[in-house]
Amino acid sequence: MFGKLFATLVKDLLLLWRDRAGLLVLFVMPAVLVVIITLVQNNVYKLMGETAARVILVDQDQGELGKQIIERMSRVEMVTAIAGETISEEMAIDLVAGGDFQAGIIIPAGTTSGMIAEAESEVRSSLTADTPVKKGAAPELRILFDPTVMGGFRSAMQNSLAMVLMEYEVRTKIDLLSRLLPEYVETEMKKSAGNFAEYIKVPPFDLKMSTDPILKVRAASASRDGLAVVPTPVQHNVPAWALFGMFFIVIPMAGSLIKERQEETLSRLMSMPVAYSVILAGKIIAFMLVCCAQFTLIYLLGRFVLPLLGLESFRLGPEWEAALIVVLAASLAATCYGIMLGTICKTYEQASMFGSISVVAASAIGGVMVPVYAMPAIMQKLSVISPIGWGLKAFLNIFIRGGKVSAVTGELSLLLLFSGATAFVAWLIFSRRATTGS
Repeated sequence: MFGKLFATLVKDLLLLWRDRAGLLVLFVMPAVLVVIITLVQNNVYKLMGETAARVILVDQDQGELGKQIIERMSRVEMVTAIAGETISEEMAIDLVAGGDFQAGIIIPAGTTSGMIAEAESEVRSSLTADTPVKKGAAPELRILFDPTVMGGFRSAMQNSLAMVLMEYEVRTKIDLLSRLLPEYVETEMKKSAGNFAEYIKVPPFDLKMSTDPILKVRAASASRDGLAVVPTPVQHNVPAWALFGMFFIVIPMAGSLIKERQEETLSRLMSMPVAYSVILAGKIIAFMLVCCAQFTLIYLLGRFVLPLLGLESFRLGPEWEAALIVVLAASLAATCYGIMLGTICKTYEQASMFGSISVVAASAIGGVMVPVYAMPAIMQKLSVISPIGWGLKAFLNIFIRGGKVSAVTGELSLLLLFSGATAFVAWLIFSRRATTGS
């Protein structure tokens, strides 16, 4: 039996080897996709605030506020002049609208003096109830965004600018309070002192407060053992597009079965003392080996080639045994799905069309192209039916969350159930055709 199984395995590997164009698609396509998509997504991450953005500053006020914005927003490359020429508001709008800068901040003239005047009015009102607050003395700052910039970057920029303005406003009010409070206390004491008023002198206050926060927030990835890896385009795309390529094995797998059926090769094999289960087992092992080779290629690409393109290296993590088990389970699911397609479809065109569409759809709803958490609620619910989504979730649990085999038993069970279900459907259809002779 093992001799027949080995012969079937060798036969299918030789057939695959002769299909050089098919092998090229299976190995080159996911490799090219993982490089291109990772480079593109890495740039998107930068635009969303992971690295410094270019922001143009039009400071018509020329006061202290502009200096504070440049100093405090240190992660942003702040440009105030181009080729020695001061940037006007019209130039800033054109440059931001054209995509040369991600954002532009415009500080109108009189902003600093207006803010100080309004802050002084608020401080005096807090000390003396009959002093009205003068609102509207300070003009509004404007922040312009490149129309193609996404919401995450916009929110980050607005929040950062709001924090700088709040800090400057609080510091200004503290300085004003230091100056006005002694005057107010001295005035009120003299009103009650009568003849001793001339002897009352309140010493100046000097309220100095640090702007460093007392309560600090430390961000970290949640992990039971402290081994969690920061999610990056590399850590997501390497396993994601490896799975995409592995499931594309369904097209040559189904095509092989259809070709053998059309050329009556399968009938001749069945006339020999070889069980159909042995023939299928040989095919499954052969195509699983190809899937494992695909994953190995994508892993090596992420480990050694992507760093040469300016990206970080893909990290497999300490639980490589768990990753190997997921690779085998996903390979089995892909090959069994290919067997079902090859059994159901009557022509190669049917198998290639349905196979490619189903794999692309499963990849899309499974989180290969867009992470599941970023999808609409209805798509997140649909993602639970995607075999590629199960495999990707298992890989992310291992590579990013540092999980062991026990952490992915649910996904492994689903992949194995999918494999068994598709193989069973293929067996039923084959048995029915063998009985009816169709």
